Amino acid sequence: MATLQVDVVSAEENIFSGVAKFVALPGEMGELGIYPRHTPLITRIKPGAVRIERADTGEVEFVFVAGGILEVQPGTVTVLADTAIRGKDLDEAKAVEAKKLAEEALKNANSDIDLAKAQNELVALAAQLAALRRFRSAK
Repeated sequence: MATLQVDVVSAEENIFSGVAKFVALPGEMGELGIYPRHTPLITRIKPGAVRIERADTGEVEFVFVAGGILEVQPGTVTVLADTAIRGKDLDEAKAVEAKKLAEEALKNANSDIDLAKAQNELVALAAQLAALRRFRSAK
């Protein structure tokens, strides 16, 4: 059986490193599915869930990423995330509260920069909540 070495890394820590059969994640132009021997690729990724089907257990690992870069080589997938959180570590209450604060910041934006920051924060938090729901439904 062909496999991929998958590494998901954030600025703070190595989130996941292991062997997988399949990886799916939110690419800039849509959802990407990656199997072993995939064509080499470098692209930006959007906020959302990275799903990793482990080769050893068959279980699916979920990792939320708030954007970043994906590099694919025939036997390796590397995700360099701005922020990454393991699915099991996602906190819905914190995310909902942060989303409310971002919505308030969006309403009170005084400049284009404030507006853009609030919009980006809101998109990332909405994606985090969607990833959390996906993680919970997969259990």
